[in-house]
Amino acid sequence: QVQLVESGGGLVQAGGSLRLSCAASGRTFSSSGMGWFRQAPGKERKFAAAITWSGYNTYYADSVKGRFTISRDNAKNTVYLQMNSLKPEDTAVYYCAVDKFPPLGRDSAEYDYWGQGTQVTVSS
Repeated sequence: QVQLVESGGGLVQAGGSLRLSCAASGRTFSSSGMGWFRQAPGKERKFAAAITWSGYNTYYADSVKGRFTISRDNAKNTVYLQMNSLKPEDTAVYYCAVDKFPPLGRDSAEYDYWGQGTQVTVSS
């Protein structure tokens, strides 16, 4: 059993920044790849970023590349998503998830444990 709790969402103006956190418990966090996904109203959940268990490799969707940074602190069992230069189209519920097995994927079906999500709203 794995528990993931996201935090850090909120309302921000376009061009602003937010830092999301995902605290994990119940499993060997440091040996698992992690991902962030997002789901806008009325749309399907989409991949945003992922990081290997070591933190050495990271992957991003084209839509966030250069603006978002994923990182992790295995000592704190926490993965982060630093979001800069936010745009209204970044508005969504953001979810973190645990990768089932390597290599890291971009499909939500490759992730098995999910947090409850945190709302990010970017105003224009």
